[in-house]
Amino acid sequence: MKDLKLRTKAFAVRVIKMYSKLPKGDAVAQMLGKQVLRSGTSVGANYREASRGQSKAEFISKIGDCLKEIEETEYWLELLVDSGVVSAAQMADLLDETRQLIAIFTTIDKSAKG
Repeated sequence: MKDLKLRTKAFAVRVIKMYSKLPKGDAVAQMLGKQVLRSGTSVGANYREASRGQSKAEFISKIGDCLKEIEETEYWLELLVDSGVVSAAQMADLLDETRQLIAIFTTIDKSAKG
């Protein structure tokens, strides 16, 4: 799962770059952006913890944390678009990657529990 470690890290970098481009004087942009920054960067950190899990239960728990954080990231990204802070076109690639990661973590979660 080294590829997923790299992919979640690359995702975090994309979130950081997106946040750095948000308007500094826009309170809504900054509040929503900080939420995305927190949840989007924690996905990879939680995945690294999951891959070091001492037990299957610990792995499942940490994968659940990854799923929670990536789904939360999707919510904040959607709010950035829906509130008009960022255009849908500007956010399309990042939202697509977010949804792909949701699908991946959902699959891992289901197979680990099954």
